[in-house]
Amino acid sequence: MKRRQTTTKKRVLVVEDEELMRSIIRKLLEEAGFQVFTASSGEAALSIVSESGISVTLTDIKMPGIDGIELLDQIKSIDESALVIIMTAFSSVDSAIAALRKGAYDYVTKPFVNEDLVKTVTNAHRHRELFNENRFLQRELNRRVAAPEMIGSSPLIQRIHVTIGKVAQSNATILIEGESGTGKELVAKAIHFGSDRADRPFLAVNCGALSEALLESELFGHVKGAFTGATTDKPGLFRSTEGGTLLLDEIGETSPAIQVRLLRALQEREVIPVGSSLPQRFDARIIAATNRNLENEVAEGRFREDLFYRLNIVEVAVPTLRDRLEDIPELVEHFITKLARTYNVPTKAVEPSAMNALLAYDWPGNIRELENTIERAFVLSDDLITPDSLPPKIHSGADRGWPERSLESVERRHILDVLGSVGGDKVEAARVLAIDLSTLYRKLKKYEQEEVSSRVLI
Repeated sequence: MKRRQTTTKKRVLVVEDEELMRSIIRKLLEEAGFQVFTASSGEAALSIVSESGISVTLTDIKMPGIDGIELLDQIKSIDESALVIIMTAFSSVDSAIAALRKGAYDYVTKPFVNEDLVKTVTNAHRHRELFNENRFLQRELNRRVAAPEMIGSSPLIQRIHVTIGKVAQSNATILIEGESGTGKELVAKAIHFGSDRADRPFLAVNCGALSEALLESELFGHVKGAFTGATTDKPGLFRSTEGGTLLLDEIGETSPAIQVRLLRALQEREVIPVGSSLPQRFDARIIAATNRNLENEVAEGRFREDLFYRLNIVEVAVPTLRDRLEDIPELVEHFITKLARTYNVPTKAVEPSAMNALLAYDWPGNIRELENTIERAFVLSDDLITPDSLPPKIHSGADRGWPERSLESVERRHILDVLGSVGGDKVEAARVLAIDLSTLYRKLKKYEQEEVSSRVLI
């Protein structure tokens, strides 16, 4: 979890057209510990509010140009939660009360008691801190409730976790690559719910499931009358995801025409609805996903090179299930727990021979296939999931003599694969495996002894 900022910077904006009064108030508030910005007009105040992260605005109600009431309206249009205190002469209290009805936090009358003014501003700042605290807690609650679980303890999955943690706080466009069923959308959701956009929408579209015309309308929107059946304006997903994250799944399936429009949208951060000539701005984090090798698609001329580089600011490669077989027991336990909760029945154990069959299978359909397999087994079994509960193609493989793989054998294969990939460098292998060097030496010594024992027996 990110460390929470426990306090908001005590930035106060004083808007007063009389220079002497402005100086007096500034000195009072600075002595009370506030960082004070000043403006002599409503126009100057608006630029400060937009750029300086003001906690509280204290404004006179009567000023030339933009007066205090209009300034209140404009500040609220910039930030609905902004806190504005109105200063007014005693004879104009009615105007201050009208400002309260329009959303002002409080008002003070001139001439004011210094301590009362400081107390009012202090209370407003504390109110702002509480608001920010509540908003932070709500976001954390949303993340805990909605964020998907990335199940697995293998080094490959741990690397994905590290990558998600690094990229979530940026706005960089991300390209997620991996075979079908590996959990690419799960990764995209984890990035979204780990970001400051977590309380905004997460929307996804399968670019390969829609025709070019329908995908164009879904992504960019359309205006009324743009085509037959367009009876109303439609904002499109880029604009409907305002402030959130849009996942463009199976991006490699898009047509050249759609690729051109996507490139422009990403470059300009704006879209032009179908049937319109007016560009519309959008603020959405874009994540693309594909089960194709887009570099090969570029080389073959099927995908635009400029769009590929625009999408591939950060690449996340999701491993196949056969590359992380050591995660299968943990995934199986997770799916069984989820199914027991769904069906409101007790959980079920897995017979060792059934687990060995699961470990021996290569899972071309990846995690999606494993989840479907466990649901089938859960429904067909009594208290214990046995090989007979599994699809024939999985349990019959072991019956035909495929070598059974215990969790220990899977771990051994993975350790030796990693060691080979780093050229036998045990220090680097231990780092990649996230284990102590002494643990690695102990395991390698055990494997060596087992090999010697095996040769003696032969």
